Amino acid sequence: MNIKNEALVKKMEKTGFTEREALVYVSLLELGGAYPSKIAQYCGLKRATTYDVLTTLSIRGFINEIEKRNKLFYQIEKPEKILGFFQNQAAKIEESIDKTRALIPEISGLFGLLKYNSKVTYYEGLDGWISMYEDKMNEKKPYEMVGFSKTGDITKMIPEKVLEKYVKSKAKLGVTSRALVPDTPENKKYFNVYLKNVDKKFCPKARYIDPAKFGFNGEITVYGESKIAIMNFNENRLIGVIIEDKNINQMMRTAFELAWDSRSAKE
Repeated sequence: MNIKNEALVKKMEKTGFTEREALVYVSLLELGGAYPSKIAQYCGLKRATTYDVLTTLSIRGFINEIEKRNKLFYQIEKPEKILGFFQNQAAKIEESIDKTRALIPEISGLFGLLKYNSKVTYYEGLDGWISMYEDKMNEKKPYEMVGFSKTGDITKMIPEKVLEKYVKSKAKLGVTSRALVPDTPENKKYFNVYLKNVDKKFCPKARYIDPAKFGFNGEITVYGESKIAIMNFNENRLIGVIIEDKNINQMMRTAFELAWDSRSAKE
């Protein structure tokens, strides 16, 4: 590869160009115009791949093609064409968002007519876990969250900024919560460190259980009117599921209340 301005290639990738598109475009920019074979040699791509990319860039209006000596010769169009293309794409996306927003009430109405609205969604990896925490904040009105959790393990696996955002979002939404937690200093750390600046009204209430009786390594959270989040605290494979079912939600709330009021749980 002979490209001199590799930094520009990286910058273009961040705007929406693929790596190959950026390589071909910058090659043309540095060459001032060239035949496909020369462009392929310059940017280090196969000739067939280069032809495909040139066609894409040409359709978008970023480059133009002219015939020279019975061959297609490519050169750069004005850079403003790039901005115009992405502005047009953004306008189309905005239009799609508006149409989708208008369609949601109709779809939701039909969805509400279904006899069973049960749903199970599977999540994997740290991004999946973060999505699960974000889902707890997507409810439309305040609610009480209850659950069982090894909070000490949460602080090991979820980034601090994510936890801080989660705690603030709970308070902003008006979510109150109660939790049953293994009685160890490590598990109490979450309450003493991450919740020390939270308004007392929204600070979770905790009751502690003998660690030997807390028979799983994970978290079960009952939230909203119909959801249960189950997370497996395995550092080698972060997985979880969200079950959406009103009856199961109520069953788990009842199980929590029985455990909360048991003699084995202490403040």
